[in-house]
Amino acid sequence: MKWIDLPPVWLLAFIALAWAQAAYFPFGLSFGGPWADFVGGVLIGGGVLLMLLALSEFRRHRTTILPHRTPTRLIQSGIFSRTRNPVYLGDALLLAGIILRFDAVLALPLVPIFVWIIEKRFILGEEDRMRRTFRMEFARYERKVRRWV
Repeated sequence: MKWIDLPPVWLLAFIALAWAQAAYFPFGLSFGGPWADFVGGVLIGGGVLLMLLALSEFRRHRTTILPHRTPTRLIQSGIFSRTRNPVYLGDALLLAGIILRFDAVLALPLVPIFVWIIEKRFILGEEDRMRRTFRMEFARYERKVRRWV
């Protein structure tokens, strides 16, 4: 059952909740049409771009992307020089964009809830493993680059 505790599974669950809210409980609320579709598209595109840039760095450095494994290298280049968690940031942007595209007004609070869960379930453990593995190198990186943005 470990496959259930992976970020993409959490993301899909939150997307499903947003869809259900839009489909079954819209309560006549709306973000207001074309602007929401445009902003949603920009957020989705930005999220996918962040994820692709991060995946490229993981491949280039030949280290794991799996959240419960200890990486063999500390990536500090590319998008990782701007954010320590570009994949999770991309997930959050993707979720926000989909909520806008679904016109799921009441699902908007799912974004900070998703970020909180990802931080507690994955990021804190990953950072702890990297702190133990890379010691001073991670301490310098942590001071230089923020967790999210």
